[in-house]
Formats: sequence, C-alpha cells, structure tokens
Amino acid sequence: MTLRRRISVLSGGLCFGASLALAQAPAPAPKYPNYPSEMPARVQPATPGFEYARREVMIPMRDGVRLHTVILTPKGAKGAPILLTRTPYDANALTTHAQSPHLAPTLYGYDNATDVIVDGGYIRVVQDVRGKYGSEGDYVMNRPLAGPQNPTPVDHATDTYDTIDWLVKNLKETNGKVGIIGISYDGFLPLMALFHPHPALKVSVPMNPMVDGWMGDDWFHYGAFRQQGIQYIYEQEATRKNDEKWWRSDYDDYDMFMNAVSAGELGRIHGAEQVGFWRQILAHPSYDAFWRDQAVDKLLAKEPLAVPVMLVASLWDQEDIYGAIAVYKAIKPKDTNNDMVRLVLGPWRHGQSIGEGSSLGAIKFDSDTALTFRREVLGPFLAQYLKDGAPKADVAPVTAFETGTNAWRRLPAWPAGCASGCTTKATPLYLAAGGKTSYGGPAAGGREYTEYVSDPARPVPYRPRPVDASAEGWMKWLVSDQRESSGRTDVAVFTSDVLTAPVKISGQPVANLIASTSGTDSDWVVKLIDVYPPEVAGDAPMGGYQLMVAADIFRGRYRESFETPKAIESGKPLLYKFLLPTANHVFLPGHRIVVQVQSSWFPLYDRNPQTFVPNIFWAKPEDFRAATQRVWHAPGNASFVELPMVTTP
Repeated sequence: MTLRRRISVLSGGLCFGASLALAQAPAPAPKYPNYPSEMPARVQPATPGFEYARREVMIPMRDGVRLHTVILTPKGAKGAPILLTRTPYDANALTTHAQSPHLAPTLYGYDNATDVIVDGGYIRVVQDVRGKYGSEGDYVMNRPLAGPQNPTPVDHATDTYDTIDWLVKNLKETNGKVGIIGISYDGFLPLMALFHPHPALKVSVPMNPMVDGWMGDDWFHYGAFRQQGIQYIYEQEATRKNDEKWWRSDYDDYDMFMNAVSAGELGRIHGAEQVGFWRQILAHPSYDAFWRDQAVDKLLAKEPLAVPVMLVASLWDQEDIYGAIAVYKAIKPKDTNNDMVRLVLGPWRHGQSIGEGSSLGAIKFDSDTALTFRREVLGPFLAQYLKDGAPKADVAPVTAFETGTNAWRRLPAWPAGCASGCTTKATPLYLAAGGKTSYGGPAAGGREYTEYVSDPARPVPYRPRPVDASAEGWMKWLVSDQRESSGRTDVAVFTSDVLTAPVKISGQPVANLIASTSGTDSDWVVKLIDVYPPEVAGDAPMGGYQLMVAADIFRGRYRESFETPKAIESGKPLLYKFLLPTANHVFLPGHRIVVQVQSSWFPLYDRNPQTFVPNIFWAKPEDFRAATQRVWHAPGNASFVELPMVTTP
C-alpha cells in the first residue's frame, strides 16, 4: 500500500468515527421558541378569471430524456390547433412576459407573433430543447441530424416528432393539427421538423433561420469569423440556464478586440475553451465536413417536400441574412404545383416581423410593414392549414416588400421583379477610374486601378464607434449611414452619376472584384449603397444619407477552395467572386449608386493579418502587417458588381 493510499484510508477512518460520534450526540436545545413561518409549503395560484390555462409538463422522448414544455390553452378551447415553438431561450420566460390573466401580455415579446396566436385561438406550446433550462439531456449547439456529426439516434427532428405525438394524444382540446414557428435559432428548429415529419405537422414557418453558420449566418461569412458572437457561444453553453455571464474589459468592443489581438486569444482570456462549440469553431476555421454536414439547405435539398413551408427573410437581417434564401433555393424546385413553398421578404432587422415595422433606424416605410405581414399573410396562411374549415389563404408564392418605393409586391417566384411581364437581367455596374461607376467596360489608356492601404492597426469599424453592447446599435447597424466609411483613405469609393430614372434590382447582386494585395492574405468587403439627394424635403437628416442595400465580406484565402485555404500571390490581380445578400430595392431618380470596397469590418469580423498564417484564430502581433490593396478597372481586369436589374414592360 502506498503512503498516499494509507493516509487516505486513515483519514477516512477518522472521518467515519467523527461522523458516528456526531450522529449519536443529542441535538442542542433551541435558544428561543420557533417563530411560525408565514410561507406555505406550496402555493396554489388562484386563476379563476384567467382566459387561459397554463400547464407545465415533461414530455418523454424516445431515449427517455424528458423535455420541459409549457402549454397555454385558451379557456373553452375545443378543436383548437396547436402552434409549437421549440427554443434554447427558456420556455418559461417566453410565456411569462407579464403576470396577467390575459393571454396577449403573457406572450408579448420575443418569438411570439402574439396577435396571430391570440386572435387565432391557438393552443400555444413552447418547449425547451434538450439540455437547456427545464429540459433534461445534453446540449449541443444547433444539434446536427443523426449521422456523421451526431453519433446518437436523437436529434431535433426526432424530438419534434415525439413532442407532436405526445401533444396530439394528450391534449383533449386540440383538433390534432400542429404548426411549428420560430425565429433565428428557433427558426432553425422548424426546418429540422421537416426531416421525417410527424403526420400531424401541417405547416412550418421558419423566420430568419440559422442555416449555414460558415457560409453566411451567425458564425462566419465566406470564411471571415464574426467574432462578436463569442459572447453568445460562451453564455449559451457555459450553463444550462445561461447564468454564467461574459465579462467586458472595455465599453467599446473595438478596443477590447484590438487589445486581445486575435479572436482565439480573446476567447482564451475569457475561458471560452471550456465550452464545446467554441472548441469546434477553433478546430474548423474552414468549410470542411463539420460545416457541410450541418448545412440545412443542402440537407433539405435531398429531402422530400412533405409539409407546407413559409420562409420569412429580413432584408437587413444583422444575424442570419443567408439562411432563408438558401433554403428557398434548395426546396422550391420540389414545389411542382407552386403551392407548398411561400417566401416573404420584409424590410426588417432580425426578428422584426413580429414587432413594429414602420421603420428601421432612420429609414421609414410609410406603414407598419410587420403588422401588414401578420394580418394579411402569416395569419391567413396558418389558418388555412391548421383550422378546420378555414378558407384557402390568398397568399402569393412570394410576398416581397420593395424598398425605395415602399410597397408590397405579390410575385409568382423569386426573383421575379414584378407580378408579370418584367424580366430580371444580370447587368454589370463597372468600377471605373476616378471613383466613378459605369455600365460600359473600362476604356484603354485610363488609370488601371484604385489603390488604398489597409492597416490592421486601424481597421474600418462596421458601425460608428463606440461599438457598445447595446441591442439598439446592433439591431440597426446594417442601415447605419455609410458616410463615415466613405471619408476614410482605406476605403475605395465608386459613385454613379445622379440617376434620372429609377433603377430596380430584385435578387442577389454578385461582386466580381479583380483585386491585388501586397500581402499574402486579405479580406474584401463590397458594399452596394443608395445615396440620397443632398437635401430631402420634409426629412432634413436624410440629406446625403448613405444606405447599404447589400454588403458582405470574403476572406481571400478561400478564393480557390472554401475547404483548403491558400496564400494569395502577392501583387497579382485575381478574381474574387461572391454573392451579396438579397435585395428588392429601387434606386430613385435624384439618388446615386455607390460601391465601397474595403479590407476590414471590425470588430464584427476578426482582423485578417494580411500575411498568410495557418489559422487566423492564433495570429500573433507580428503577423499583422499593412498592405497596399488595388481594385482593378482595366480592360481584361475589370471589376464590377452584377446587378439583378429589373426591366418592366
């Protein structure tokens, strides 16, 4: 027996003896009489006047794990449909926004289209996903389907199936029809419900869904890491109830991320490597099988279309601008009768469709666009599939808000541009010498490129500083005025003449950037901007406003392969071609079209050191070097943005 083992045994014996002696000793007499507690052992809420009944149940899944589920049933409900939301954001919190006998204030808030739910008489069900808040089991970020990235037989598809099966068998008030709806992460879950769906699932409404975290949703955009998401990852996975909070060393995130040098180092400083998904992010900076196997649009492209779907996208979605359109492209070809897939494009930020939609930041839309959507599109669509005897909804295949003219358009498909007769043509808008744009290619003999110096020591902010933690600044940054960037020497600006006729685009602009760098790696940001006239009658602050219509970032090392990064050949003009987010916009007469090109968008995206390193998460201070960037506009090396321009009959 080793010395350590002997000490352990002796210590255990001593502790046992001491415990026995304590157990045999009489309890000390109280020094004063007990004061009777006024708190009951269990309180039973008095709710006779409530217009709904609330139940909390633990629904068993096929592997024995039980999921915490809140059920709100309107009083007197009979033959009522069920509207389900599955969430990692606390089912109790989402169903107790106010302690009220009325259902509307109880539900009002995030992820509840309250007016649709209450006016529709739905049984509202909100469930914690496995591993979060009141549910049992293990939590995995965006838990993949059973398969290469999930070795277990359970996933969100099976959990949804088992939940629906329990609900229709145990709720006597229901008609047996279930719809699933949600936003963001909760919008990803209605997509997962489409895999081997339960027969009682009659409709799915994914709103701003997380679909492909590497290509263009929460975690990366074309390889550039969205580093301000580290806080979300840490808090979401550190504890079951998100009660471990990220700490901040600076009011301005710009300073905090600069001081840390790299995203990997900032995560290390905060202890983020204790959570599993952050370790996955660090291990998979490229588009390898880990990301491809989870891309929901690619998975749904292989799946039969069995449930009607309404995809809801926001034109200025600051979090998941990629997903809804990607899924639409994947599943629309299966809709052979043009009656199973609906698409809505609204002029909103992330999740604004269930809130107030008359404006976004400084941009006004002349009506409450979100209310119109809920009353005229979402409500009738849900009723058609969930309510017994409801009429067929008069909902177009595509309902798209046209920004600029501020009008809803009913379209036969996307992108269609107009109801009938118009055509959408890919039209190059060339970047030209002298900071101009043109619809004709560059002429010989002019200056071949526009040049700027990108210095990682002073990256371009993605929104005006200070970049604080307020929700207000984050929600509206995609419509923030771009004049600040246009005045920087490290941003190339190309401006059209004043428009004399409207220019309408419907679809995804395509950046075709011919660029060179003196470094061996680089990021390229391309922004398509609507510049307002110098003065706007009746709205003076909008004079000269620069509104981003579509913009994105591309990490240069992935020019040849998203999976295998490669150093850029220094000084050589190369093509960087990538899709910008969807737009449905009219540039009005008197406005100008501007294209901005830059090489950082900080601190939302991590800094590219501009020298090739194996993994940018661990770039060192000495790796970050200024680089001379050239945007080429010469014959044979012509940069342009391909506009999906609409021509009306």
